Amino acid sequence: MSVTILITPPFSTLCNAAFALRREVFVWEQKVPEEDEHDADDMTATHFVAIAEGEVVGTLRLIDKPEHHKIGRVAVRQAFRGRGIAKRLMLAAMDHARAGGRDRFYLTAQSDKLAMYEKLGFAAFGPEFMDGGMPHRAMRTYDRDTAVLTS
Repeated sequence: MSVTILITPPFSTLCNAAFALRREVFVWEQKVPEEDEHDADDMTATHFVAIAEGEVVGTLRLIDKPEHHKIGRVAVRQAFRGRGIAKRLMLAAMDHARAGGRDRFYLTAQSDKLAMYEKLGFAAFGPEFMDGGMPHRAMRTYDRDTAVLTS
């Protein structure tokens, strides 16, 4: 299966398709409250989409913070899961940040997804917490031994 990863500006046609996918995955499938799905970061984030078979099947956003890049809203359409799309999106976002001289990454992961992020070099830290009605852990690719966020 051929997958293309693209960067798309907020509220472009492709980004709107990504927002629709996020709603499908987070609100309809995972029952995240709709008011929690979008926030102000959507306006300034760099949005990535995965396109396969002519449609947006995956997405994530990359938020530039002073201390790190925050990766979030990673979503893959249910019928396309297990094919490495989330991994490809993550690698594309991290490569994009590294091309700009940044190599510190942070995210909050649903607790049942920790292993995928660990394979990409992330380490969990801090206690488990609830977000959108699901257990999550904070993860990062830096200061892994201290378990103390340095911001």
